[in-house]
Amino acid sequence: MSDERVQQLEERLTEETQRLEKLYVAYRRLEEELQEKNAVIDVLEKEAIDKEIEGEGLESLLGEKDSRIRDLEMDHAKARKRIQHLEPDLEKMEEMYSRESARLGRVFEVAEELDESLRVSQAELGARDEWYQSHMSLFEQLNEAIKDRFDMIERAVEAVKDQQDKQAAFKSQMEAVHEDAPEQKNNDPPDNLEKLKVAELRAILSEQGMDAKGKKSELIERIRSA
Repeated sequence: MSDERVQQLEERLTEETQRLEKLYVAYRRLEEELQEKNAVIDVLEKEAIDKEIEGEGLESLLGEKDSRIRDLEMDHAKARKRIQHLEPDLEKMEEMYSRESARLGRVFEVAEELDESLRVSQAELGARDEWYQSHMSLFEQLNEAIKDRFDMIERAVEAVKDQQDKQAAFKSQMEAVHEDAPEQKNNDPPDNLEKLKVAELRAILSEQGMDAKGKKSELIERIRSA
């Protein structure tokens, strides 16, 4: 094999190595994106748990609100009965009642806002669950694709290494052929072609730019007829 052919093979090997490196970089990028998506899923799950805890707190607050309202209603009923016996304190009680009613109004507004927040939280939790379920198969497919791509890269690397080993063995064999069978002056074929090895015969044909394929007898005949 000529030096030009060896150089072409080396360039081809360099290109394949660069392509494998690009594939590996793409694989690493996909793996990082998968890790980022997993991190997003973890954050969403944490937010869902926080929303559930917040919802339980809102329900407890609403229960306390209802209990407080019932207590206030009972106090108001008692106050109405005491009006007949507490005429001097009626104006004060009415003022206190007005303030309490205003506070209750604010409580009702807060309760409505909390109810709305609870509904929004429940809707967000439902949307998060639907999104997670709809994208779970996509994440699984992406993980399988990454595994397949990594296996392909490993097989390609092994193939390149095997090719390198074969090239090194072939180069050693060619060097041995050149050492054992020096070039003949004026490019005349040697007389004892039958004693040469097949690799040596093929090397002679390759140097003369002739076809180096075939059996030993065919190679000898091709050299002599040149």
